[in-house]
Amino acid sequence: MSDIITVTGIVATTPRHLVTSSGLAISSFRLASGQRRFDRTKQTWVDAETNWYTVSTFRQLAHNVVRSIRRGEHVLVAGRLRVRDWHNADKNGTAIEIEADSVGHDLTWCTTTYQRMTPSPGRIPDETVEPPVGTSAGEEADLATLDS
Repeated sequence: MSDIITVTGIVATTPRHLVTSSGLAISSFRLASGQRRFDRTKQTWVDAETNWYTVSTFRQLAHNVVRSIRRGEHVLVAGRLRVRDWHNADKNGTAIEIEADSVGHDLTWCTTTYQRMTPSPGRIPDETVEPPVGTSAGEEADLATLDS
């Protein structure tokens, strides 16, 4: 049984990316999810504990994460929570991991531009920009004016 979790936070490390010998793309990064609460006695917001997660992504999501996500950016991550105890010679601890199904920028903190990926057989897809499905040339011009 796996727990589904959605977390917002700040990307704490530059995403690491690798492709295994069997062709599986993997990217991972650390995510800091800080908690804030309102302190009624002080009448102000205060920082509480920060939870730290290792976020792992696979396949096309891994390629897209390494192209899109940078250290210091606010993101949303949804996926499966994994809690694992670890031990080595003189230390032990608990690893909190999220195997992500989705990763995206948190639009509370920024704006972003959507680029659809068009896959080509046998290679990593190139980035291409496509108009929304069903838009005419006139609607494309109207959409472009919304961005300015």
